[in-house]
Amino acid sequence: MDIDDARARFITLAVACDVLKFGEFELKSGRISPYFFNAGAFNTGEALATLGECYAAALLAAEVAPDMLFGPAYKGIPLVATTAVALAKQGTNLPFAFNRKEAKAHGEGGTVVGAPLRGRVVIVDDVITAGTAIRESVAMIKSAGAEPAAVIIGLDRAERGQGDKSAVQEATEELGLAVTSVIDLHHIIRWLEDTGADRAHLESMQRYRDQYGA
Repeated sequence: MDIDDARARFITLAVACDVLKFGEFELKSGRISPYFFNAGAFNTGEALATLGECYAAALLAAEVAPDMLFGPAYKGIPLVATTAVALAKQGTNLPFAFNRKEAKAHGEGGTVVGAPLRGRVVIVDDVITAGTAIRESVAMIKSAGAEPAAVIIGLDRAERGQGDKSAVQEATEELGLAVTSVIDLHHIIRWLEDTGADRAHLESMQRYRDQYGA
């Protein structure tokens, strides 16, 4: 699957699963957004299988060449697993790990589950809002002696935060990491144009991009 196919399939799947909804939604910032994205609604085996293929296509297109993958708790856990499966089916067999929110005091202990963190690590998550999960992941990876190589997310809202930069741009500058997304705001608008979807939704999205786009 090439990256253009992956983007189209990702958006189509997101709409079908009610992950991506159009309407009026109040965000934490107080903005009224014409769309809402909730990756938690990717909640079937078939959806996760397609999702993994889309993430894998975006990761391969980014040409990062990681040694392993890491998924921040909680939404990053199924995402990193399904991405690893999709990559393995294409001949790239990578180890993966994820973290617990609280350290385990018995058994194997610690906060990291899965393969030991080593080499160049790509972080796999759904979105970047405040960037807290990504910062915590970077700290965890570095403390293990590994190298955070890049971040891949499902959606980049591509809108300004408090300043002129988006959350993704701020995270990229602060952490010095390349952030790749399967889709962003502009891809959603293009998909609405190409599919001839509800004209009102398209116009609302275009106005939102013109007002807040980064």
